[in-house]
Amino acid sequence: MGTNNTNENTLMSSPYQFEGRIPLKQAIPLGLQHVLAMFVGNLTPILIITAACGSEDFAALQVTLLQNAMLIAGIVTLVQLFAIGPIGGKVPIIMGTSSGFIGVFQSVVEIMGGGVAAYGAIMGASLIGGLFETALGAFLKPLRRFFPSVVTGTVVLAIGLSLIGVGVSSFGGGSSANDYGSIENLLIALVVMIIILVLKHGTKGLTSSSCILFGIIAGYIICAVLAIFLPTTAVNADGVEYTKAWVLNWDKVAQAKWFAVPQIMPVKPVFDLRAIVPVLIMFIVTAVETVGDISGCIEGGMGREATDSELSGGVMCDGVGSSFAALFGVLPNTSFSQNVGLVTMTKIVNRFALGCGAIFLILCGLLPKLAALVSIMPQCVLGGAAVIMFSSIVMSGIQLITKEPLTARNMTIVSVALGLGYGIGANSAVLSGLPKAVQLIFGGSGIVPAAFVAIILNVLLPKEEA
Repeated sequence: MGTNNTNENTLMSSPYQFEGRIPLKQAIPLGLQHVLAMFVGNLTPILIITAACGSEDFAALQVTLLQNAMLIAGIVTLVQLFAIGPIGGKVPIIMGTSSGFIGVFQSVVEIMGGGVAAYGAIMGASLIGGLFETALGAFLKPLRRFFPSVVTGTVVLAIGLSLIGVGVSSFGGGSSANDYGSIENLLIALVVMIIILVLKHGTKGLTSSSCILFGIIAGYIICAVLAIFLPTTAVNADGVEYTKAWVLNWDKVAQAKWFAVPQIMPVKPVFDLRAIVPVLIMFIVTAVETVGDISGCIEGGMGREATDSELSGGVMCDGVGSSFAALFGVLPNTSFSQNVGLVTMTKIVNRFALGCGAIFLILCGLLPKLAALVSIMPQCVLGGAAVIMFSSIVMSGIQLITKEPLTARNMTIVSVALGLGYGIGANSAVLSGLPKAVQLIFGGSGIVPAAFVAIILNVLLPKEEA
């Protein structure tokens, strides 16, 4: 009897158990590496869309919107982890500002003529779209038959494949960097990757489970040391001097405030059908992606398929979180595929650990100096971790697909969905002759067309007799 109690206590104190009770000193670093993995991706969509709006008013607003983005991501993640009634799947998912909407929002900005009015129309459309996705989530159970493991596995596989390119881009220092692909960027990323692999497979305990965090900290130290010995600036082809991508911008940390109160409705929502209709379609796409993310996370982290309530609650959290985000001027909040990769790689699914990460995000929203410290992370440092994490999502997709026997029918679904669907997403120019709406929905990434083709084939192809 005593042995059973001991075993139960050991089980409940494991970071590999969703509801395991682990000490704070273990939970904080495990949660922190989740924040580091998604921090840049959480802020990038806002930087892109505010730049597209092109109004001078956004210079002052941008800091507020970025601050709110971190606060909202933290709050919505807590709802996803712990649930409020039916909202929240109680799944190890980190929520953040979605990059999936960037294409649609950019077209809305063009239609609306830019400025604060265009951003307001995006907020209004997000507010309604979030409520629409919440309704979709509530009725997800009867739709579940359209998402067997062969379909969700294909979607997860497409998510992983689409992210690998992003990871490799970061590995080189970020595609927009003047010194993209430089020897320094590649070496820093490679060293970070090696450190992560050595800690993951060569050590045990905290250093193994928090390998991503320690790898990124090592990356910061390497960049700080290199700045002492190597030149931090160079001249581009046009003769303009620039700062190298791996250099840490400590001035940004020094200039940031210690504390700032979040601002509610910094941009007033505007309700315009020209924005609402395309955004509603994207929320359907987002629901499919979230089903894929949750399926990949549960399969990769817990070794089982997601339940109806986990999927339904997760999608509803996406919707409510996106509407809530719009009230703070933040773009839709959805499940973050980057963190699904981290879960599948480390198998750390502990709710308390991920909750610590969410609280750190909330603190970043209240303490700009802390946020600035994370935001100066060089892309090559993140890239060293990202390539491993995103490749792990691919493996989760393969695990889901092979959960059932690889029959001729299943192989056709996967091969055609990836070949035609993902192929179209990777070569979106092939859609240039089709209406703009079709290009926006299917040309953004390989995820949407792959999911669409997989769902259609699963419905149309006859089931094989046992």
